[in-house]
Amino acid sequence: METIDPQRRARLLRLATYWSVATAAVLIVVKLIAWFETGAVSLLASLIDSLMDAAASIMNLFAVRYALRPADEEHRFGHGKAESLAALAQAAFITGSAVLLSFEAVNRLLNPEVLSNPIAGIWVMLFAIAATLLLLGVQRHVVRLTHSVAIKADSLHYLTDLLTNFATIVAIGLVMIGWPRADAIIALIIAAYILYSALTIGLEAVNDLMDRELPEDVQRRIVEVALEHERVRGVHELRTRQSGPNRFIQLHVELDGQMRLAEAHIIADAVQAAIAAAVPGADVLIHQDPGDDSNPDTPGTRETAPPAPSAG
Repeated sequence: METIDPQRRARLLRLATYWSVATAAVLIVVKLIAWFETGAVSLLASLIDSLMDAAASIMNLFAVRYALRPADEEHRFGHGKAESLAALAQAAFITGSAVLLSFEAVNRLLNPEVLSNPIAGIWVMLFAIAATLLLLGVQRHVVRLTHSVAIKADSLHYLTDLLTNFATIVAIGLVMIGWPRADAIIALIIAAYILYSALTIGLEAVNDLMDRELPEDVQRRIVEVALEHERVRGVHELRTRQSGPNRFIQLHVELDGQMRLAEAHIIADAVQAAIAAAVPGADVLIHQDPGDDSNPDTPGTRETAPPAPSAG
């Protein structure tokens, strides 16, 4: 995982949110014009998706700005959960768009209509695909460097939008060759995929808000790093969680019970720094326990794997 300084992270997050809002605004205008020109329900599906993207992107912009605030007296652990709240709200927006789209698609399936000026719709979709690909490239770069759950959720929005645009071109093409209900059928498929995307985003946001443990490979790495110090006899009581960009890690390290407090403190500081370097954005809290060499089942055994993550 690549580590970047907080100021650069803040700049990247702002860049991603501004670019997202601008792209959504442009796509709404061109798709609205194209829908009036063609009357295609699959194009309406894409327009609704872009409207939801715009609302979510604006929400993301404010949530990210709030999440970037430093910790204060009332929020000692920072404001990172604002990103997860924004992602959860996005999931609700996406679900609403899927439901509205399904109703419109069913109505068009029962009452098919002939499209007007379908070529204009295809050109608009090609433009939308190019704009979306550019935005996804920016977002992918930002997520790789910042690990932002809000930007990741927004990126999933636009990946869905990209697939919607491709599907819309297919739908318009099928209508042009004599399959009038293809427009509505593909719109229903798009709605199902949008709903699936909403569930994916919502689940990740809920996991963050419920303080779910970090992935097992990250937990394993934390234990490995702590045990790399030659004076550490064991590790137990590892607890982890994520809040926006910040990761909180708590663990007990087992040291020689006869060691002086000052020396134990120096070792704990070294282990803390090593873990913080290995896990970007980590706030590490270490408690020192005396190890007991006489009983291998008591603290003092060298734990080599993290405990199984809790269900919550």
